[in-house]
Amino acid sequence: MNRRRVLAIGAAMLALGTSSASMMSSAFAQDAPVEITMLTMGNKPTNGRLEAMLEKLNERLIAQANAKLNLFYIEWADWQTQYNVQLLSGDDNVDLVATATDWLYAWENAEKGAFLPLSEDMLKTHAPKTWAQVDAAGHWDLTKLADGNIYFMPEDNYTQYTNHGFFYRGDWAKEAGFENGEITKFEDFTKYFEWVKANKPDAYPWDVAGANEAALTGYMQGHTDFQTLQGVSAGNYAPFQTKASDPYTITSWYMEGDALIEAAKLAKQWNDIGVWREDALNYDGDTREEFYAGLTGAEQHHTQTFVTQIVHNMNAKQPGSDPKFYYWGEENGNFFKDIFTHGAMAVSTYSRNPEKALEVYDLIRNDKENYMLFNYGIEGEDYIIREDGVLDRPEGFDSSTMSLDTNYWWGRMDEFEPARTTDAPNKAELIDELNATAKDYPYSTLIINKSAIEPTLAAMAGVLSEYIPQLQYGKFEDPAAAVAEMREKLAAVGYEDARASIQADIDAWATARGLK
Repeated sequence: MNRRRVLAIGAAMLALGTSSASMMSSAFAQDAPVEITMLTMGNKPTNGRLEAMLEKLNERLIAQANAKLNLFYIEWADWQTQYNVQLLSGDDNVDLVATATDWLYAWENAEKGAFLPLSEDMLKTHAPKTWAQVDAAGHWDLTKLADGNIYFMPEDNYTQYTNHGFFYRGDWAKEAGFENGEITKFEDFTKYFEWVKANKPDAYPWDVAGANEAALTGYMQGHTDFQTLQGVSAGNYAPFQTKASDPYTITSWYMEGDALIEAAKLAKQWNDIGVWREDALNYDGDTREEFYAGLTGAEQHHTQTFVTQIVHNMNAKQPGSDPKFYYWGEENGNFFKDIFTHGAMAVSTYSRNPEKALEVYDLIRNDKENYMLFNYGIEGEDYIIREDGVLDRPEGFDSSTMSLDTNYWWGRMDEFEPARTTDAPNKAELIDELNATAKDYPYSTLIINKSAIEPTLAAMAGVLSEYIPQLQYGKFEDPAAAVAEMREKLAAVGYEDARASIQADIDAWATARGLK
């Protein structure tokens, strides 16, 4: 029972001067369903499909656990700041928290007390199916801090790749002179972009929006053996790497070598060609929709988006476009498989009903009918299952305006995932190709002590946000001089101190495991 409700019942009984045990028993028996709120990422949908689904799902959750579920969205505008502020706000109206160790600050927030430690007994009692599956896979150690406590439940039974790259049009690439419309080297996009600029006056070669660094990281990943250290961020940037050739020495491609300079020179060339709009840094349009509309020759995101959305939508909205995917590091195999804590679910330390929150999570993750409702909506309205068992959409369905958007990236299960008509026909082939080349991320259990270097990371974020977007969009006349100036400023705000601190952490971690 909700603790506030217990107090209210007790207060009411005292006010009435009643000590009747039967009255208390009656109050408990008639207790309303416990409301559990799940914090998730994304823009809250406004098409009514979420509410319709939750009505159906909550009928089941009330019957199964006397609970109801609500969703609280951290929207994409300034999501990094808003996410961390929310988690440390003391808000006891949030129970389940979407998290990840590589992009959603799971370790930092666990260390700061945002997540409730989850005992084995608590998990076995209130999330028994999740406990058994993760335990059988031997993955609970991936969710523990140095204190030995479990702080979240991993999404460790779902196949996906979230390595980034370019989506582009194979039909245009073929016309631009690429055999079979295939582009396999980052710098070859220059030729493609030049062709789009010359032959498709209504389209930008690459309509890209806002501060990002894809034009830099895409080049550097494919031309070096730098491998980014996940979970250490300076604002929007991951400032520290190791090298495959020297995996236990901390460095930074922002500070070392010529790859960043070469990438910035290429970005300047693209800017001079007119690859993106002049005000790209301040543009906030939906470039994905522009790709679907034939108004841009390229879009950037990851493999999972390509095989589950891009191919289907481009074939429907731009027939004959032959959508293709080039992924960063394709030319040299410098990319990783997803880690099992790329998605995870924690319980807020402020939750008033943590046991019930675990029960709800366990039911969504492990009950197939709940799972299908939460991920795909109402059968017959949001999706249909064909006679061959493949998931399809009702006639007239448009994913751009009618999607459910629960964004459940925190506990998906391969065993419940249906084949979908929206899956790329070559999905399995692409996954097999990636499996054959992708590296296992070697630092899944490395926890960086960031508390001592947070001010330095914040100062580094200020420097990087000043230079990287301008380098990305080719706005410096002399990229080499700009990079040298940026490096001087990073050194001045304490880069080497932060690097040394992280080096001490990786030294201790590697030594404890007999790696060095």
